[in-house]
Amino acid sequence: MKSKSGYKLLRLRKNGTIGPLFINKTMIVPVGKWLKAETFPTKGYAVRKGWHCCVEPTAPHLTMNGRVWCKVSMRDVVEYTRPKLQGGLWLLANYMRVDEILKGI
Repeated sequence: MKSKSGYKLLRLRKNGTIGPLFINKTMIVPVGKWLKAETFPTKGYAVRKGWHCCVEPTAPHLTMNGRVWCKVSMRDVVEYTRPKLQGGLWLLANYMRVDEILKGI
């Protein structure tokens, strides 16, 4: 199965681990391991199954405070068009692997 590259904004915790911003935010996302997307319905958020990733490391509607961009590989990807203010194009992946935590973006 061919993989696609993209970017994912994740929470950077004080202990150095990374995890999701809003949904299932206690999860620890390991670097270098393929993860299957799961659904965690959360009040106040639309249910869109998949790892939400971007084609570029930019999300104008989100703050960078306590967060870090990661370069990711994805499999089984669906494109989801959003307003330009929300990054324009989201990639929803059934499988994602964090390849690298980016510094200085």
